Amino acid sequence: MLETLECGIMLRGSEVKSLRDGKVSLAEAYGRVKDGEVWLIGCDIAEYVEANRFNHEPRRPRKLLMHRREIKRFAARAFQHGLTLVPLAMYFTRGRAKVLMGVCRGQKHHDKRQTLKKAEATRDIARHMRRKG
Repeated sequence: MLETLECGIMLRGSEVKSLRDGKVSLAEAYGRVKDGEVWLIGCDIAEYVEANRFNHEPRRPRKLLMHRREIKRFAARAFQHGLTLVPLAMYFTRGRAKVLMGVCRGQKHHDKRQTLKKAEATRDIARHMRRKG
């Protein structure tokens, strides 16, 4: 994580209702700069059951609201080799939906191996604990 920035997000009514219910997934989401605007892509906000025909598309691209100077600064950092705009959290501040975006560097190959080793060790421990318990 190199830098973070809180920004607004343009949502439809059914999306806001769904967010208030906590039905959002940022697992595969990322930010993309296109035509001088920043878009949140891959964010999954579940359909709101009560909205029927006025419902939204769950994985549609959503525009992020930032000042021009913030977009320029963030875009310059995001275009560097190996850096990505990643949404870290989505929350409400004074009734407005906000997204905490971060400029992140991807893992190196040896870092990924360490992460996989730790995950495998944790699984093995959990498996042994289940057998004994």
